[in-house]
Amino acid sequence: MSWVHADQPRIVQHVDGTFRRKVSQLYRQTIPANGAVLDLMSSWVSHLPDDTPYSLVVGHGMNAQEMERNKQLNRYFIRDFNKDPSNWAEKDNTFDAVVCCVSVQYMQHPERVFAEIHRVLKPGGVCIMSFSSRLFYSKAIQGWRDNSAYGRVSLVKQYFQCIKGFTEAKVVTEVELPSQSLTGFASLQAKFSSLVSGSSQQDPFYAVLAYKQQLQI
Repeated sequence: MSWVHADQPRIVQHVDGTFRRKVSQLYRQTIPANGAVLDLMSSWVSHLPDDTPYSLVVGHGMNAQEMERNKQLNRYFIRDFNKDPSNWAEKDNTFDAVVCCVSVQYMQHPERVFAEIHRVLKPGGVCIMSFSSRLFYSKAIQGWRDNSAYGRVSLVKQYFQCIKGFTEAKVVTEVELPSQSLTGFASLQAKFSSLVSGSSQQDPFYAVLAYKQQLQI
């Protein structure tokens, strides 16, 4: 989330490990292998699964130092969507997927951003907006801060509905993870995360996704 703190890099994780694994698994299940991906409001990590090849991964953010550390990106661009949400340099019908992880709550002009998402998606391409309960309170829009989880999900669904040419939005709250127990360093990371947060409670997972409708012939 480089654009939230554009003046300095923040090389930290904003959600817990289980949430991140669910995002990666959802990407694995939804984004085609060898597809072209645009990661919006990204930072030093994109959460794309390492075992899936992509033909192109483009990142967007606000802090070049964070973006340079993201090894999954082929290239990136810097832009403040809250000041300049339209007319991206990316060409029409370029990407098989557009993703945005734990950042949709900061969009001040969502209808213009979602219009651009629709433009750059290929017909049949998917847009995935994932989020949890965490937020930078002073940066999130009031309609998000003052809303319930249900209200936030409904708000993102409305963003898709505002743009003609998206399919009906689908809500995902459960992602089945591969059955494997954490061992070694991964186990230590999970325990440390729990100690730091002071709780073993996991971050809730929400994703809203829709597809660009196929061209009618």
